[in-house]
This record gives sequence, structure tokens and C-alpha cells, in this order.
Amino acid sequence: MPTPRTRSISTKVTEEEYAQFEALAGTQTISEWARDVLLRASKPSPSDQTIVAELLALRMILVNVLFSIANREPLTSEDMQDMINRADASKLAKALDRLTAATTEPQAG
Repeated sequence: MPTPRTRSISTKVTEEEYAQFEALAGTQTISEWARDVLLRASKPSPSDQTIVAELLALRMILVNVLFSIANREPLTSEDMQDMINRADASKLAKALDRLTAATTEPQAG
């Protein structure tokens, strides 16, 4: 048995915004469409997670490589593989942390 919905959220919109929402809702009621949009916006999509995870892994590898080069430290194939493994091991958790923070922290402006 689904959990009953007992709480409400409301907002005021202009006539133009309401017409836009009606068009976007299609066959759904505007309130059901808005609920779906809010729920989707509150959690990162799998593609967002993947993109952010890969960017964070790439950043971690790049920073470590540049640090080694700046310190004139030789990089072996083993060193590179170790960096890649460490970046891969932590990338998803770090991406989820970043994406969660982006959706829960107050936006400036």
C-alpha cells in the first residue's frame, strides 16, 4: 500500500508560466507533473553522476601527474596505474557528494 500524500507545496505563477506548465504537463494534471519534476530535480540523474565522476577522476589524475612533473619525480607505468585505480575507486562517492551538495545547499542570488 503506497504511503499517503499528506503534505502540500504551493506557489504563485504568472498566466504565461501557467500556460507553459499546462503544455509541458500534457495529459498529467499540473500538480502531478510538478510533483514529478520536483522529485526528479531532487536527485542527480545517472548521466550526471557519470559525467561528474569521470571529471573528478580525471582531475585527480591530472593534479597528481602535474604535481609529480613539477617536483621532477619520475612517473612509472605502475605509478600511473595506481593513480588511475585510486581515482576510479573514489570517483562515484565523490560525485554523489558533490551532486548532493549542489541540490541541498542554498543557491546564491
